[in-house]
Amino acid sequence: MPHIQVTTLPVSALLERYVVARAYTDCYVATVPGHVSLAEFMAAFYTTPVFKLERWILARFLRYPSTDDEAQLLAQGRRSHFAAWNVESRESHQVILAAGRTRSWLMVSPLSAGAGATALFFGSAVVQRRQGGLGWPFHALLGFHKLYSRALLAAAARRLAPGTW
Repeated sequence: MPHIQVTTLPVSALLERYVVARAYTDCYVATVPGHVSLAEFMAAFYTTPVFKLERWILARFLRYPSTDDEAQLLAQGRRSHFAAWNVESRESHQVILAAGRTRSWLMVSPLSAGAGATALFFGSAVVQRRQGGLGWPFHALLGFHKLYSRALLAAAARRLAPGTW
């Protein structure tokens, strides 16, 4: 399994705006060999078997269907909506997707010139409720969220670096 680390947000992270807004935020990082683009990372992330389970749940119970082709179009910047998420902000190396009070953030950062290695970042934000606070469901599910975030990033990293783990 790829080594996933909890880390602070990089200085240029789009997710930083939610730290300033006092939302819950987290950030995980994995390193893979070679150059990986944001589009490659997004496509890998949203089409892993781990994430497909979430997509199935969203389609089956909340009526938010999605396909691998839609994930590819999202990754390529040719689609701004995917299942329950809408692109909130996108740059060449990072993206934030919004769904209700939650945000998902993905970012790639080359670690060395040429084909060296790429850091894959995945983070989340949960915006406070109108009446303040995050609510008991958030606190009840936080442990699962942290494990699931690591599993999602690890699955994408494995897909992007086959044979290296």
